[in-house]
Amino acid sequence: MHPGGPAWSRRDLGAWSVPKGEYEDGEEPLAAARREFQEELGSPAPDGPAGDLGEVRLKSGKLVRAWAVAGDLDAGAIVSNRFEMEWPPRSGRRRKFPEVDRAQWFGLDEARTRLNPAQVALIDRLQERIGRP
Repeated sequence: MHPGGPAWSRRDLGAWSVPKGEYEDGEEPLAAARREFQEELGSPAPDGPAGDLGEVRLKSGKLVRAWAVAGDLDAGAIVSNRFEMEWPPRSGRRRKFPEVDRAQWFGLDEARTRLNPAQVALIDRLQERIGRP
């Protein structure tokens, strides 16, 4: 998924991400991942076994944990939740933007160039799990 908002509008390579967010108090990590998937993409996460791909640490220090689940998402039909921010900066005007402005399917090699560099390890782990060269 590509992050929405003006800060990301001209960034592409290295800007994409897996759906992610923070756990609520007492929330199980997989339940949080499923909730964030729904919020950010507007579609429930696929049912079925979830293969834990582990954690990666972003440059910001934030830990991201991901799971692989077989499913079928119409990337062109996503509907993201929205966030509000002052835009343009120091204008005093508040505007709402989608948290995710688009989603797209990529092959493994292209996904490595599009994803946030810290998340590329998740693609490597997925590739090992599914046994693809």
